[in-house]
Amino acid sequence: MRTLQQTLSARPTSDGDGVRISRIAGERINALIDPFLMLDEINSDDAADYIGGFPEHPHRGMETITYMKAGRMRHRDHMGNEGVIGPGDVQWMTAGKGVLHSEKPEQVSGLLHGFQLWLNLPAAEKMKPAAYRDIRVADIPTKEFHQGSQVAVIAGEVTISAGGMTLNEGFAKDSAAKAMTESAHLSGALPPLSTQPVMLDVTIAKNDALSLQFNPLFPASVYVIGGSLEGEEKLARGQMGIYSEGESLDLHAGPDGANLLVLSGKPLKEPIAQYGPFVMNTRAEIDTAISDFRAGRLV
Repeated sequence: MRTLQQTLSARPTSDGDGVRISRIAGERINALIDPFLMLDEINSDDAADYIGGFPEHPHRGMETITYMKAGRMRHRDHMGNEGVIGPGDVQWMTAGKGVLHSEKPEQVSGLLHGFQLWLNLPAAEKMKPAAYRDIRVADIPTKEFHQGSQVAVIAGEVTISAGGMTLNEGFAKDSAAKAMTESAHLSGALPPLSTQPVMLDVTIAKNDALSLQFNPLFPASVYVIGGSLEGEEKLARGQMGIYSEGESLDLHAGPDGANLLVLSGKPLKEPIAQYGPFVMNTRAEIDTAISDFRAGRLV
């Protein structure tokens, strides 16, 4: 079973045109969540916290994943792509050699709740052509279990077992517990990627539990969107748990249930040189990216 190795807490900051966000990122954290680089969460019903959005800005050498839980976000890029994503939708953008894009709330009031994750690209793919795709909520495989728990698979493959787990005894220890177990195997809508990302939106009913199985050789991260995880490995809202390699990730919700983002992928274990939205392998490559942006050669 995977075990909790470290706990990180999101920190308040601002980005774009004064957008208030909670962020998990930093040089030390890169190695812990590799191949992911950063997780940002926007969660506010005060338009002043988000209305400015993110005016046009560049990226190179990585991918951005924007996932909406509530509200709507409009995105535009230099290739002429434009769209609006709403609750449950995902925009998966490959910056590659270079992208200029903007992200603006498609609302002037109400709750805006969403995430942006940065996913690193291996050195051999950092200068690949830019691309993007929108994934609609209707196209995201989702499994609901009779206890009220649910798993939506944004990316990757996962085998899920529900029921038959107790806080003290673990998952399906005896034949009676195993007889109560429901299971499912789901694959996300994305084609295979070299980083083999897994991204799951997991809801666990109060005092219920799920066991998740995906590539056992890759570490996993669990971010608590709401509620809590209980047992020996407690996690509260706004915290991310870094879990070891292992065959199964067993998660037990507290009395208010739990809503989680579960992440995993193939660690690149490559040097990272970063300057804002440029993520390369060497300082010389960062200098080139800055020079290309200033000279209009980025895209």
